[in-house]
Amino acid sequence: MNRDHSSPQASTPQGMTPASALAGGDAIPHTDVDMLRIHDVITSRGGPTRISKSRTLHRSCQWQWQWRLRRLWRFRNARPLGRLCALIGVAVVAGIVAGLMLPKFSDDINDLSGGYHVTGSAAIALQLLEMSESKAAKTVKAQYDRASFGFRQTDFDGNGCDARDDVLARDLTSLKFAHAGSCIVQSGILNDPYTAQTIDFVRGPKTSAAVQIDHVVALENAWISGAYAWTKAERYRFGNDPYNLLAVDGSSNQEKGSSSAAYWLPSSKTYQCSYVSRQIGVKTKYRLTIAQSEKQAMLVVLHSCPHQELPKE
Repeated sequence: MNRDHSSPQASTPQGMTPASALAGGDAIPHTDVDMLRIHDVITSRGGPTRISKSRTLHRSCQWQWQWRLRRLWRFRNARPLGRLCALIGVAVVAGIVAGLMLPKFSDDINDLSGGYHVTGSAAIALQLLEMSESKAAKTVKAQYDRASFGFRQTDFDGNGCDARDDVLARDLTSLKFAHAGSCIVQSGILNDPYTAQTIDFVRGPKTSAAVQIDHVVALENAWISGAYAWTKAERYRFGNDPYNLLAVDGSSNQEKGSSSAAYWLPSSKTYQCSYVSRQIGVKTKYRLTIAQSEKQAMLVVLHSCPHQELPKE
């Protein structure tokens, strides 16, 4: 049966005109009953072309549309003070998000917000390091030779053991040596600084790699920061210097590789300040240069630990 569209006011909810009900005029509905009446008018009489298509949608979509429309109507009819409070709330949230996120994407903003302003002897030493030239670093990196640092090839303290066993004996607890009077560590317990986990070390072909010796300032990083111009003796001294060596979790050491602080930091946040300050101490001792990105990453870490001191040898 054809519907009669000649008298739309016959089905208009009481107290409202079709224009005010559908176009959001002065007589805006405020209750669920009013919304249902409008819904009945739309669905029973066809309504505007765009709205009539919604009849084919799932009922949940219709209710979602009604809920959004109701919220809009309530906001339009809210008192001016209520609207102002709502807008201020949105602005405050947006400002907080921007303040937290923008410094992560802009060095200039981070500098202006104080992210690079730090104190302490570690920060002072960092500011005194000479900046490296990126073009020169790329040139010398291709000539890097890890073997030239002679890691574990010397015995500077003359105790009959190489740098690995010396560091294991220093950093592990509950030590057991190969035999009485030996400096070869057979087993021990490591409180790993990089992960804050406890690792049981047992020497063996399948177990020794669980604890590795990390060069805090990686050998490749040292190479491009000035070590490429050193003598063999100077590189050997650096490669086996206990000040630049730590017994750490093997997988963390592999993950770090040759990365600087700009690309890798220990997962244990409580050790990041000590880690960065030791890198600064090593670079200060050997007069190595530092890249801009590396320096900025260190400043961000040191910002969380005011008055951080350089570690003593």
